[in-house]
Parts: sequence; C-alpha cells; structure tokens
Amino acid sequence: MPIPSYDQMYHALAQRHGAELQEKFSAASVAVCGLGGLGSNIAIHLARAGIGTLHIIDFDCVDISNLNRQQYFPDQLGMPKSQALSGTLSRIAPYCRITAHNVKLNEVNVPQLLADSDIIIEAFDNAEAKAMLVNTVLESFPDKFLIAGSGMAGMGSANSIVTRKVTDHFFLCGDGVSDVSGDMGLVAPRVAVCAAHQAHMALRIIAGIHDV
Repeated sequence: MPIPSYDQMYHALAQRHGAELQEKFSAASVAVCGLGGLGSNIAIHLARAGIGTLHIIDFDCVDISNLNRQQYFPDQLGMPKSQALSGTLSRIAPYCRITAHNVKLNEVNVPQLLADSDIIIEAFDNAEAKAMLVNTVLESFPDKFLIAGSGMAGMGSANSIVTRKVTDHFFLCGDGVSDVSGDMGLVAPRVAVCAAHQAHMALRIIAGIHDV
C-alpha cells in the first residue's frame, strides 16, 4: 500500500492538533542531542507530532545493551544511532526534514551545529556531556530554548518525574536525584516518562506556552 501524501498526513495531524497549532509544529526546528533512551524516544514523539525539521545528533552505535529502553531493533546492531534512528523516523514521518550527524558534540562544534534549531534538547547519559552542552548552549544561544533531563533511573515512582522551569529559556525534566550509580539502572518506562516530559515541553514552547 502506498504511503499517504503529504497533504493527507498533514490534514490528519491538523484534525488532531488544530490547523493553527499544526502550522506552528510544521514550521519548527528541534535538535535532539543524544539518541539513547531519552533522545530516541523524544525524537519519535516529535516526529509523530509533525515537527517540520528534526536535527538528531549522536556519535555512538547501537549496542545490544541499548535494546531494553532505546528505540532500536536487533537488526540495527552496530549501526550509528543517528543513521538507524533517521531510518525509523523516516518511516514514521516521511515528510519530516531530518538532519542526522554522527558526531560527538563539544564546546567547539555546538555553536555551528545547533545554530539553526529553534529548540535544543539535551538527552545525554553522561554528566560531563550534559554540563558541557547546557553551559555551551546557554552561553552561545541565550535566546534559544533548552530542555535538559536529570534523574530518571531506577524503580522510583514515575510521578516523581516533573518538568521544572530554571530560567525563561531553560527547562529541566526528571526527578533531579536518581542516577545509574545506584543498585538499579535505567528501565524503559521511567526513561520514556522523562523523554515524554521533554518532548511535550518542546511542543508547549512551540505552541507559545512557556510555563510548566
């Protein structure tokens, strides 16, 4: 069966979201930095919402240890995550403009790679990388919106994961406490809850809603 046309898919989304809001989603550009348990889920949520442009970035390859919580498949093992997820997103949202970079972000390349994105989402699993991206974005792009994640490990209640507004342009999602150094690592549902918070905050910002 042939895939629906752009007009058919856009109309279906506009029926769900309303024409005015869908126009905003379709015009938006969002960067997802890190394509693990958070980032792969975030990107899929945004693609399904009809975001017009997604910029996905990761330097890692799909490993068997990723399959318990990340949006990859066994037949994608060994592929760069940016390549594997780009293929999945293209199947979900064939008219989404996807830019994929297989690169490790640092203080030097962040300003260049993220300059064209309206919203930047931090989805790393490394504390140093998180701090680097947050600090570099806040310094280089003080007027861009930044959404970061902190604390989604273990078997704690999913209800403890919340979205907090740190500044007018910086939002933080998670419980702010749990990390993978405890007895229990990352499990799919709780990671996905945090990813949903981050994706939904991006949609709220695009809609013009800047509170939590």
